[in-house]
Amino acid sequence: MESLFSSYEIRGLTLRNRVVMSPMCQYSCDDQDGKATDWHVVHMATRAAGGVGLAIMEATAVEPGGRISYECTGLWTDDQIEPFARVVKATKDQGAAIGIQLAHAGRKAATEMQGNWDDGQRLVGPSPVPFDDGWVVPSELDHQEIENIVGNFADAARRAVSAGFDMVEIHAAHGYLLSSFLSPLANLRTDAYGGSIANRARFAVDVVLAVREVVPQNMPVFVRISGVDFVDNGTKIEDSIEVSKLLAKAGADVIDVSGGGNSASVPPVRVGAPGYQVDHADQIRRKGGVSTMAVGMITKPAEADAVIRDGSADLVALGRELLRNPYWALHAADELGCDIEWPKQYMRAR
Repeated sequence: MESLFSSYEIRGLTLRNRVVMSPMCQYSCDDQDGKATDWHVVHMATRAAGGVGLAIMEATAVEPGGRISYECTGLWTDDQIEPFARVVKATKDQGAAIGIQLAHAGRKAATEMQGNWDDGQRLVGPSPVPFDDGWVVPSELDHQEIENIVGNFADAARRAVSAGFDMVEIHAAHGYLLSSFLSPLANLRTDAYGGSIANRARFAVDVVLAVREVVPQNMPVFVRISGVDFVDNGTKIEDSIEVSKLLAKAGADVIDVSGGGNSASVPPVRVGAPGYQVDHADQIRRKGGVSTMAVGMITKPAEADAVIRDGSADLVALGRELLRNPYWALHAADELGCDIEWPKQYMRAR
């Protein structure tokens, strides 16, 4: 029977277990240049030494105006490749696979400045609808601008391959650009990118197609979505099942099912019962016919193991729990009675 510490193969990538470090912003870039730093090397390699099967780099902008803050990472220029290659090597040296989440923050860019970039970057979205009262009204993207951003995602994916990453994840969750196109809360368009579910998903589908075209065939592509918006007039799980089918048809291998982010009425971190979003991953997996990754308030080894054993998802991602305890996977394996390899430098502590 499959379990949390059984291996997992997707396309040409084999993970040593099903524990994934979820991408989490570190706000640690120097000089507003988007380049990974020594902090990122230590942060990622430590979780790899701690036993995760896959560690995913934080939301990394595909263009300067797509950053959440000036301290966020980016892959919009070749100069950013080499610093990421250092992070990749350090992480792989500790036995984990490493991925990167490619993103555009859309109308939630420049969060710390509430949409006001000092360098003239423009806040954009599907429609001129601000995220919240007091936020800058985003400019509605035209078709050419959408195509340009699709190209930027592809260029960033190509750079990710050059840096040595094992997989890429496309960020289409939490109210950022692709997510805002998916949600009826932010997308009021009446053209080919608005209205029906297929139209609202068109931008994300085009990004998957473009990324799939430039990465190797044996390289997995994940997409993170918000399964629901947690408000009555927002995205429902039935919508996300249909979106997931479209993304899978375009070449997505795994749907990373998170939630929320498109409504300011919902807290940025919606606290729920342990595993409160697992059912969304389960429904998308069963009804959408696509592999999924579950995330959200999963902290205990038995909870994470049950997700895999029950067939609710193929992978389990942990975020804040891995900030609190970088060696969670090692301890979880012991608690579950699984024999996994520890770093030889730490064997005396086992």
